[in-house]
Amino acid sequence: MSEIRVLSREVSELIAAGEVIDRPASVVKELLENAIDAGATNITVEIKNGGRTYMRVTDNGKGIAPDDLPTAFLRHATSKISQKDDLDSIMTLGFRGEALASICAVAKVDVLTKRKDDSYGTHYAIEGAEEKTSEQCGCPDGTTFVVRDIFYNVPARLKFLKKDSSEANHVADLVTKLTLSHPDISFKLIRDNKTELLTAGDGKIYSAVYSVYGREFANSLIEVDYTWQGIHVHGHAVKPLEAKLNRKFQNFFVNGRFVKSKACAAALEEAYRNNIMVGKFPACVLYIDVPPNTVDVNVHPTKIEVRFSDEKLMHEAVYFAVKNALMERDAPREMVLDKKKNFSAHELYDFPPEDNSVQLEFGVEEKETLTEEVPADSIREEMVKPVVTEPAKEMMTPEQPAPQPKHEPEKIQYQPMAEDDRPLPPPPEEKPFEPKVTKVENIPIDEESRKAGEDLFLSELGSAEPAPAPKPKEKITVEEINKVLQEMPLPDAPDENDSSFHYISGRSFVRSVVQEVKRTPNKPKPIVVGELFKTYVVAQAGDEMLLMDKHAAHERYIFEKIKGDINELETQMLLEPVMVMLSYEEYDALAANVDKLGRLGFEIEPDVAPTVAVKGVPIILGADKNPTEVVTALAKNFIQCKHDPQLDIFDDLYHSLACKAAIKANDDSTLIELQALLNAVYENNETRYCPHGRPVLIKLTKKDIERQFRRLV
Repeated sequence: MSEIRVLSREVSELIAAGEVIDRPASVVKELLENAIDAGATNITVEIKNGGRTYMRVTDNGKGIAPDDLPTAFLRHATSKISQKDDLDSIMTLGFRGEALASICAVAKVDVLTKRKDDSYGTHYAIEGAEEKTSEQCGCPDGTTFVVRDIFYNVPARLKFLKKDSSEANHVADLVTKLTLSHPDISFKLIRDNKTELLTAGDGKIYSAVYSVYGREFANSLIEVDYTWQGIHVHGHAVKPLEAKLNRKFQNFFVNGRFVKSKACAAALEEAYRNNIMVGKFPACVLYIDVPPNTVDVNVHPTKIEVRFSDEKLMHEAVYFAVKNALMERDAPREMVLDKKKNFSAHELYDFPPEDNSVQLEFGVEEKETLTEEVPADSIREEMVKPVVTEPAKEMMTPEQPAPQPKHEPEKIQYQPMAEDDRPLPPPPEEKPFEPKVTKVENIPIDEESRKAGEDLFLSELGSAEPAPAPKPKEKITVEEINKVLQEMPLPDAPDENDSSFHYISGRSFVRSVVQEVKRTPNKPKPIVVGELFKTYVVAQAGDEMLLMDKHAAHERYIFEKIKGDINELETQMLLEPVMVMLSYEEYDALAANVDKLGRLGFEIEPDVAPTVAVKGVPIILGADKNPTEVVTALAKNFIQCKHDPQLDIFDDLYHSLACKAAIKANDDSTLIELQALLNAVYENNETRYCPHGRPVLIKLTKKDIERQFRRLV
């Protein structure tokens, strides 16, 4: 007897269905893609019990001809393609012709369909790939699929379904993806007789995002629109400060199809590099339009993964698109004030509220209780009198008078509490409370304190003379500050063998900033007004108030300086080569980028595949780093086609250097130094965030301030 046999049609259908249909969400996906390909503008999805017992997809598309219904449920029957050349130009979501055949093999299906020009519709029923009913009926234009009892004939698959809420969440997630991919279609999701999602279908991406993720997420997006070598990338990306805790909010759509692409995800995260907090991930809704012959969508059963003919080009397109949007459209963060809150007098002026509680006095027998009514005016007078408080541990006794506070210019004596039945004495007469202002003039400053405040940026000033301090009570203009900065003598030229960062020293930094800053015409100049808590710089630029974190600003400036100055890293040769075994893919990536490895400070030679010989590493890494881990990480960066393959450990090192070298909070700063620092970061798009992702500048508009003072309603 032959051991090789041909499987029956029923078994073959069940096996084939398992590749496409594995849960209720798979059924909804296939039906929604067919509805979109049919030109529908309104689609309704309804599920019950997580889709286990009931799923309905209704659209207003072009419908199906009555004669085509039996054929539509045959395997590899489709209207999307007709010949092999069509596979090179696929623009529809479906094309294999396996969806309906797979669905009817594992569920009970009813179809109601009608074309626009037909006088009546058609009802077609099929169960387990066997036709049950085909009859005329009345129905609206379009198609309705009703799928019941999924996996009723495959108990082995049914037991692997999760609980209803989990399966329903998968369906909802799928509908949201398709909603974002086609904002011109109105989607409605009904879950157990409750409407969970309803979109406008007005063709606006913002409207679709608003309906799916809500107002807060939609308002945190910046627009992306960029074309790179025939690849058009458009959509929205989230602001760095609004990054998420996971990658679930990363949405990529290639020619209208939701896909998961490692190249696109790597490009997105590289664009946000050094701009978001550690442990956070960027979010996006990006649409990538590419020529259909440059992408292969027929590589995965569910078509969720695609293959690009040029992964590097795709990486560059997404990277440049997002990076350009962050540079041009990510404005400094605005402070959000509560426009509806009405502040009370107690909140505005910190008046003590009237105390209606009863004060119990210990140590005195309760022989008599005061029953007289005290006038309200006397209570108000008492509220503004000086109050002397004592520590809780020291109980006052009749023999111990109240201690006198040292800061009071005149003594306030209180009469001891009577021990008999005599009435309480009246309060002592006192003068009305008047705040006293002490005028401070000519406070002496020792020479050591004066010199300590001259250098904010670590390095010594050498022979540079201190800049003339501005006179108090005089308004200093930006032009005067820049004039003083230009007249500052530069420090002596640094020794070429000295590895310290001279550009971060006090006056050399300030002078270099003045030389480097390029002003944008017709843009208001920032003017430093003062400093808060020795940490935050208050400035004005036109009708905006700016708050700058001086440590974050200087740290980012130094970080960019270090990266810009170190074009090529010096190499530390090893005593003996270290042999590192890689995967064949990693080996090929390193072998193809030997020149770049040299600029990054690595001396690596390909050996017998897949082994490379590491002969030198960047001197900045030190001797404690494991070459195997470093080289493996570097190879992965090349595989991902990163625009900048430099390792994250370099950035971490630069972060540490910049953080230690930057001015610290609570350091004394002069107006000239603060103005120079503000000039350096105000118009530089690379310095909006510190290397750790914290904002450098935030702003508050004049209108927002006037609203708080009720000048504007």
